[in-house]
Parts: sequence; C-alpha cells; structure tokens
Amino acid sequence: MNRGSSCCRRPFKKDWLPEGHLAYFISDTIDALDLSAFHARYASGGPRNQPFHPTMMVKVLVYGYATGVFSSRKIARKLHEDVAFRVLGASNFPKHRTICDFRALHLEEFSALFVQVVKLARECGLAKLGTIAVDGTQIKANASRHKAMSYERMQRTEIELKAQIDALLAKARATDEAEKNEPELDIPAEIERREQRREVIRAAQERLQERQRQADAARGRTPGDERKPRDPDGNPRKGPLYKREFGIPKPKAQENFTDPDSRIMKRSGGGFDYSYNAHAAVDETAYIIVAAELTNNGADSTRLPPLLEAVRDTAGEYPRQALADAGFRSEAVFETLVDHPTEQVVALGREGKKPLAIDPKKRPHTVAMAEKLRTEQAQLAYRRRKWISEPPNGWVKNVLGFRQFSMRGLRKAKAEWRLVCAALNLRRMASMIPA
Repeated sequence: MNRGSSCCRRPFKKDWLPEGHLAYFISDTIDALDLSAFHARYASGGPRNQPFHPTMMVKVLVYGYATGVFSSRKIARKLHEDVAFRVLGASNFPKHRTICDFRALHLEEFSALFVQVVKLARECGLAKLGTIAVDGTQIKANASRHKAMSYERMQRTEIELKAQIDALLAKARATDEAEKNEPELDIPAEIERREQRREVIRAAQERLQERQRQADAARGRTPGDERKPRDPDGNPRKGPLYKREFGIPKPKAQENFTDPDSRIMKRSGGGFDYSYNAHAAVDETAYIIVAAELTNNGADSTRLPPLLEAVRDTAGEYPRQALADAGFRSEAVFETLVDHPTEQVVALGREGKKPLAIDPKKRPHTVAMAEKLRTEQAQLAYRRRKWISEPPNGWVKNVLGFRQFSMRGLRKAKAEWRLVCAALNLRRMASMIPA
C-alpha cells in the first residue's frame, strides 16, 4: 500500500488545518448541540440501519452548506479531495445517494438545528433581539422551466390525448390482419403512456383550480355567484362582472410538473423564474439570522406577523423593534400588530418618492404609521434597516453561492433554507467568537 493510501486511514492530526479553521469550529459547535433527534431514527435498527455516524453526517452537510457546496455529489467528491471535508468525515466516504437520503430524511431535525444555533448565538451575546430587520429574497426552485404548462394548454392537450387514446383503442379493436401489418406498435403501452400523461395534466389542472377557488373565496366570491360582485351578505352590488366563473383559473396560469409548489416570480434583473420567497429576520448585533421562513407567494405584504412569531419561537422572545421595507406594509397587518410588544417601523413607499394620499377612514393604521415615520426617531431607526437586513441575503447568494434549491416541494425547500441560514450563522459566529 502506498504512502498516500495509508495516510488516509490514520487519524487526522490537528495541524492538518490551521488553528481556528471553520471546520474545527463547526465540528466543536455541533458536538455541543443536542443531536438526539438525528440518532433517534437509528436507535432500534442496529448497526445495519446506521451505516455512518449521524453526527459525522451532520457536520459534513453543515460544513458543505457553510462553504457553498450544496450538491450531494460534490460533497461526496469533496470527502475524497478536500482536507477539511476529510477531517470532518473522519475517513468515512458515504456515497452521494447516502448523503442525499440523510438530508431528505432529517428535514425536521435540520430545522430544529437552526433553532439550536440561534439559541447558542444568543448565549454568546451575538443576538440580543433589540432591533431586527426583515427582508425577503427570491431563490430559484429546483424546477424545470420546460416542464410546465399553462391552464389553457392543459385543456387543449387533454383533448388531444383523449383523441389519441380513442384512436389507439379503435386500432386495438381492429382485425388480426391489421395488427400483423403493424407489429412494431405496442398499443397497450402507448395507451398507458398517454393515460399517465393525461392523469398528470388532470392533477395539475385540479391544483390550479383549487388554488383559484381559494383566491376567489378570499375575495369574497362564492360558488354560483353568476360572476356578479356581492356584498358580505350575498346581495348583488354594483361593479363589472367577474371575467371567469368561480374557481376557473386564468388561461395563462401555469403549473410546474417538476415542483408543483413553486411559483412563477419576477427576476430582479428581468424575466421570470419558478422560485420561492425566502425571508430572514436579522438581529443587528452581529447579523445573526434569528428567523428563517419560506413561502411560495411572491408578495411580502402578509409576512411580518409570521416572521415576528418565528423570532419568538426560535429565540424565545419577541424583538424590541422590527424594521421592514415598503413591501411589508398592509393595513390589515398594521391592525393585527397594533398591540404587539414589538415596535414596528415599516416604510410606506420608496425613498425619494412622493408619498401617496392615504384615506384616514379606510386606513387609519397606515395613517398612524405615516405619522410615526415623520418623527426623527423613526427615521433614524429605519435608516439602519438596509445595512442590517441586506448583508445576509448578499452573503447567501454571493458568498455561499446559494441561488437555487436542491430539494423540491415547499416543505423540503423550507427545511433547506433553514439549513442554509444555520450554516451562515455558524460561519458568522466563527468569525466573531475568539478561537
């Protein structure tokens, strides 16, 4: 056996990496956290059900996300090629499928890990919950733009598939002689393939219709309203007729087949992508993310109350003050938070733009916020919002390089977003805590 091969099987020396290296910090920190939830899945399965130590797997995954390595294939390769990964892997070399499965099986555990990291940051004095700033950023979903279809095209395609299936069934009923002339055509397989595609399209249509029913109901519409606007008592009121029946989506409403939970969102540089809207609440003390939430709604206007609740659930209490840009403004939100223990300073428009006239009868809480924003104290507080909330989003995308989710579905993407934020917090803590 050559020297390189034997070296890989000896315990790694502490001087393989410089003192204070991020890998050591992540290893020591994760050893101090409660990982019993990761071990619980294997408690009754014995050694055969636990091919690699869960703590080692957590360290490798967290370090991967903290250094911009998100792909399970790349992590598996790094375990062979990168010294820091090999130190954390302790001469273990799980395959990419094992890494991918471990991450997918422990979604809730990784979400809970984010909470533990925030609490540790609080104990270290890096998150004091005096002032936080909230912001959202759109991150691409793991969804193919070429495997999507509009509602209008779904209807056309379903009709076409039905016609093709009927034609194949007619051909199947043809005479034996006709079948002998076309032996290469497997009619039952062709029928099954088209039926499966038709079912996929039909399921996508039903999801679009259900989404539209919920949206129509939120607008006060009801089934059988004859497309006429009605008041809360159900009586017709003046106004133009609705363009579509209750629960019928727009013809151009789209559904993605690879990740149905993702939504079309406008890209900042122009164009559109299937994306999720990722939100972070950032503590001003050391830019620690104290709440990480995810939604498939591109609008931010309803997200401030859930983010404040997430801060309390994660860090144990509400912040003293929360800063938010104009995307989070909403009369309904201001009304909900009127007696909230957290003071809110929320912009009502872009800086430098002339403020719009606000009807005090219809939006009294918005008027109250406008009056607050005219005070010097609120103006000084709001000026800090950008340099508190925006750096972590920049670090996620430009330092870690996290611009697209690896996992599909809202639940999995939400867990992955918290894993990203936990890794970023650990990276930030490593630079703030003396070695």
